[in-house]
This record gives sequence, C-alpha cells and structure tokens, in this order.
Amino acid sequence: MGAVRMLVAGEQGLVVEFGNAIDPAVNARVHRLARALATRGLEGVIESIPTYRSLLVLFDPLVLPRERLVPEVEALLSIPVVEEASGAGGNTVELPVLYGGEFGPDLAFIARHNGLSTEEVIAIHSSSSYLVYMLGFTPGFPYLGGMSSRLAAPRLLSPRGKVPSGSVGIAGSQTGVYPLESPGGWRLIGRTPLRLFDLEAGRPFLLAPGDVVRFRPVDEEEYWAYLQVEEIRAFERRGR
Repeated sequence: MGAVRMLVAGEQGLVVEFGNAIDPAVNARVHRLARALATRGLEGVIESIPTYRSLLVLFDPLVLPRERLVPEVEALLSIPVVEEASGAGGNTVELPVLYGGEFGPDLAFIARHNGLSTEEVIAIHSSSSYLVYMLGFTPGFPYLGGMSSRLAAPRLLSPRGKVPSGSVGIAGSQTGVYPLESPGGWRLIGRTPLRLFDLEAGRPFLLAPGDVVRFRPVDEEEYWAYLQVEEIRAFERRGR
C-alpha cells in the first residue's frame, strides 16, 4: 500500500501523504482517513482538506498539540480495512451538458487533435464515470479522474480572461467543470446549466470529493429548461 508520510504545514497544519501518483486506490485512502477523523470528532481539529494523494489536517495547537494529533492519526491509520473501495463512497451525480457551439468552442480542436469527429468526442466524454478526486482552483471546481486518453489535449497557450460558469473543459488527461465565471486555460467542450456552487444554498457545493460524475448530452431546448429551473431556485433562495 505504500508508506504514509506526516509532513508539517505551518503551525496549524499536518499533511498526511499517501503516495505521489494520481490513483483511485490512493485517493480512497485519503478519503477514508478524512471520514475517520470526522467520526473521531477530535476537539481542536478545524478542518480536513483532501487532495489527490494527501490530506491536510488543520488544527488549533492550543487545543490539540501536534504531539497529540500525530498519534491519533497513526491510530486511525492502523485500523484494519474491511473492504478496500476504489472511491470514497460518494454520490453519483449526473450533469446535463450542451456540447459544442458557443458553449464548447474548443470541441472541434479536441476532435482534430485526437483524430476524431466531434460526435465521437461527445460520445467518449459522456460514456465514462468520473471520480471527483478533489475540489480546488475556485470554490467547487471538481478535478475529475477517469477521462479516456483518446480525448487528452494541451491547455490553451494563453488563458481566457473569462470562462462562463458551468463550462466543461479538458486539460491534459483531465476534465473538469468551472463552477464560477473565472479566467481559465482549459479547452472548453460544453456547458452544464446546473450550479456547482451557490453560497446561498443550504449545501453550497453540488459535488464533493469521492462523488462520481456522469455527463449526459442534452439539446438546446433541454439546456434552457434546466437553466430556467436553476434560476428559479436561486431566486427563491435569495427571497428567503
């Protein structure tokens, strides 16, 4: 399974590193420790933040000194695993996507770059299940694993100044979704009308590390219908 390293991250951080590769089994160990810490409920643990291959544990050293936290983490790591999961046991979330056109201006490039038709790109991209390894970059941005190598493509040489929220992109061997309008250099192939981040919602993030994402192609009529529902829900939340 590989050795676990404990690294100091400032006065309030402990990084528990499980490996140095993007791998579902490694990521499963990250999420398993995060769940175990949450269940343990140690006073002084502020937050745990999962990444591809490590867990950052933020703590209050005045309440929980590092000398006490490390043995607690080691004890949780020593608990036998009954069943090794490939993911973190999260939810499966379907994202409707309108591919191509103004919403996916780089779809044709992805097709040319990989010797495919645009229809083949859409079919390949929407036929996979994607593990949410981590959230980052902007609030709620999911880094997804599981994309076919047949769709891999380089980032833009110069990032766009504005990428619309909901944009689905490809960079290298990864795919992801922009939750908010922001600069970005990923190749855009489509857009989802669903909100991945809404600060006013009871659950601000649509996705969580360990979830599984599936993309479903939709036409313009269905896209705008979804978007209208999302806007009504957002309006109702603001009016509460």
